[in-house]
Amino acid sequence: MKKRFLFLALVLLSLVSCSPQSSQSTLTVMTHDSFAVSEDVVKAFETQNKVSLVFLKSGDTGTMLNRAVLTKDSPQADVLYGVDNTFLSRAIEEYIFEPYTSPLLVNVSEDFKENLAGKVTPINFGDVCINYDRQFFSSHNLAIPQTLDDLLKSEYGTSESGAPLLVVENPATSSPGLAFLLATIAEYGEEGYLEFWRGLKNNGVVVVNDWDTAYYTNFSASSGKGLQPMVVSYATSPAAEVIYASSPLTEPPTASILGVNTCFRQVEYAGILKGTKNLSMAQRFIDFMLDVQFQEDLPLQMFMYPVNQNASLPSEFEKYAQAADNPAVLDPALISEKRDQWINDWTEVMLP
Repeated sequence: MKKRFLFLALVLLSLVSCSPQSSQSTLTVMTHDSFAVSEDVVKAFETQNKVSLVFLKSGDTGTMLNRAVLTKDSPQADVLYGVDNTFLSRAIEEYIFEPYTSPLLVNVSEDFKENLAGKVTPINFGDVCINYDRQFFSSHNLAIPQTLDDLLKSEYGTSESGAPLLVVENPATSSPGLAFLLATIAEYGEEGYLEFWRGLKNNGVVVVNDWDTAYYTNFSASSGKGLQPMVVSYATSPAAEVIYASSPLTEPPTASILGVNTCFRQVEYAGILKGTKNLSMAQRFIDFMLDVQFQEDLPLQMFMYPVNQNASLPSEFEKYAQAADNPAVLDPALISEKRDQWINDWTEVMLP
């Protein structure tokens, strides 16, 4: 009997030792298409927490948010990264987030935390501005426009070949597009912004759906093949042009128009999606994104400024990135109340 018992025990021990090990858990992060992070930063979190990170890229910010809202009863991810202050109110109104307040928020300026009440966590910020192709303006002996009013002048409408000079993004599908729309509302008010856009339309402005198309297809300075020498982008884009240039550059081929109310300050947030089965790990990832390692990786990956005041900026970023001294400002409550109406009214004027 003892021998038989010993034999059975050995068989069971053998089965246990040969059975496959439990698979590593996974944390899924829904992001916009412009999300980027260094591989070693990803590996650091995965190693520290024994988890595998999966990044679910879901289009521009507006498209990503639509996906998160439409699937909120059966979320496709644990964390959402990249909703910004132009779309944030909709995300909060749809109750897609699990409240969480990271202890690392002590390192973040109060300006970025106001009225959030633990719903989402600020991660980075940057200014949405009009970028221009410096060589085009120089070779055409054309002065750089300094104000939004300047964009309505005939010399900034079309080139000698008849090609429009400015490309913008649709505010219904693009966060930079919406940010620029808000800048025009801040400058002209609700009574005057549509008149400005009618003027842009009459002056030949091109509208595309997303930033990638506007910057990498339409903009002349990024691809060298685009027809528009002005594009709605970021004040940090000139730094990216230098850092990623195929040949070394001593100055960027692009620059930003930084006049009063020509830029809108965009803040990006991360939130834990309701329904996650990995709440503790999602909280750890929020903390990780606020910590210095991730924050210092941000500038050269997504060309945004970190919100953690302890994070240092790369020297190239400090040298070539720009920030507006007087960005346009709108009350978040007003954006929440009027955003959809403004977009609908804009659409009727610009995309009949």
